[in-house]
Amino acid sequence: MKNLMCQSLACIKKIITTIICCAVIMVLCSCKKDKDNKKAEWIENAFASLESNHYPKVKAISWWHENFDNSFLKINSSNESLDAYRKGVSSPTFITVANFNSKKLIEPTVGIYHSAYPDFGGTEDNVTAERIINFETLANKKIVWAYFSNNWYSNIQFPIEEVNIIKEAGKIPFIRIMPRTNFDEGGPDPNYTMQKIIDGDYDIALTQWAIDAANTNIPLLVEFGAEVNGDWFPWNGKYNGAGETAFYGDPNLYDGAERFKDAYKHIINICNNNGATNITWFFHVNAYSDPDLDWNQIKNYYPGDNYIDWLGVSVYGPQESDEDYQEFSDILNDVYPILTNLSNKPIAILEFAITEIE
Repeated sequence: MKNLMCQSLACIKKIITTIICCAVIMVLCSCKKDKDNKKAEWIENAFASLESNHYPKVKAISWWHENFDNSFLKINSSNESLDAYRKGVSSPTFITVANFNSKKLIEPTVGIYHSAYPDFGGTEDNVTAERIINFETLANKKIVWAYFSNNWYSNIQFPIEEVNIIKEAGKIPFIRIMPRTNFDEGGPDPNYTMQKIIDGDYDIALTQWAIDAANTNIPLLVEFGAEVNGDWFPWNGKYNGAGETAFYGDPNLYDGAERFKDAYKHIINICNNNGATNITWFFHVNAYSDPDLDWNQIKNYYPGDNYIDWLGVSVYGPQESDEDYQEFSDILNDVYPILTNLSNKPIAILEFAITEIE
């Protein structure tokens, strides 16, 4: 009897120990899951925020689907992230059919356009139908536009091949005009300064660009100088006059931002004068100005409502896992009133993404 009781006690202890171990493992797994799912949580917050009616002027979103260096921005960088994206974008709020008026994209009467940069390579211009299809298959959702870069490099050419591929795929081509000779960040471009554009140094090439755009006879979405308030790009005011006021234009305006504004207006005027009225023009800024100085504020760069059809903004969480974490809604809360005070134009979140956080 004594032996039986001892055996019973030993069995009970073993069961209790097993239960405790299982509980500990479950807690540890739960903690790891929470940590591994930080990107998924960010995505969930993004879609919940967009459906909250707190940002009524936001009428389009475009995910930046790419992995590079230590950044893992693709929606399928983990199963949890992919599930979160699919669930969020499955809402009928996110629509896939665009509205136009005279070949200009207009805001939807109901809902938010869903679009993407569907991983067109490190140079952002390796456009293929396969990449578009792959993104839509991953997302379980169609996209309205496909976003890609028109890098000027050594010459300015309209990207007719890329536009045709996107058109044949049934999407709207969104062209990011990138006046850069190379991909070096944090300095002036050796060729494409804002002053040279203003002075007409590239007018012949830009006129042909405009004629080619008009000849497509399809709606095009175009922006010039993405994330202009970030000093990682050479069109930022830092490299075109910064906080000076005495060497260009209006002495009450900062030269760097004023040069960008006038360069953009110059390009739009060339397009309009050459029949390219099938272009919807976007003004694209980063959510935060870097550097955060008076001359680099978003309002200084805006060409004005007579030139711009949509406002655009990049809203990124950490692009590398060791960067400071902010929720999508916190970032949008900071920049949304700046944009709505700037203009009543519809807002597109032209780039949003976050890396996997370890």
